Amino acid sequence: MTVWIVLSIIAVILSPLVWLRPSRSQSGRMAMRMEARRMGLAMQLIPQEWPHWLPVEPPSPCAQYHRPRVAREPDVWTYWQMTPGEWVNQWREPCEDARLQAHFQTLPPDVYKVEAGKQLIALYWAERGEAEVLQRIAAVLKALA
Repeated sequence: MTVWIVLSIIAVILSPLVWLRPSRSQSGRMAMRMEARRMGLAMQLIPQEWPHWLPVEPPSPCAQYHRPRVAREPDVWTYWQMTPGEWVNQWREPCEDARLQAHFQTLPPDVYKVEAGKQLIALYWAERGEAEVLQRIAAVLKALA
């Protein structure tokens, strides 16, 4: 009887430690973020106010992967992915820049937004997929920077 009491006390003491262990999806995201850092990308969770016209509202905060821009006078733009492969600007006009469209076609369907500011290029992503998806994202950000 004392053995069962001792085992139950040990189980009660150790059970909170199981809650502290990251889940499989959290571990995968942490590994992906570390790999992105090795590739020269920075990542942060950014709260976003998404346009009301998106068919599915992305999460807020959302993972933003970004890198600095290198051009002296870079162009500034923002495009959202309405449906997989359909990129539109803030007025819901389709992207007609062939250079941008070629890069956007390589992005996964769970990329919500790509924006280029004067100082950095950023991509908002649901962080699903393998390392190969991250490599495609890094290549697009590098090409557009």
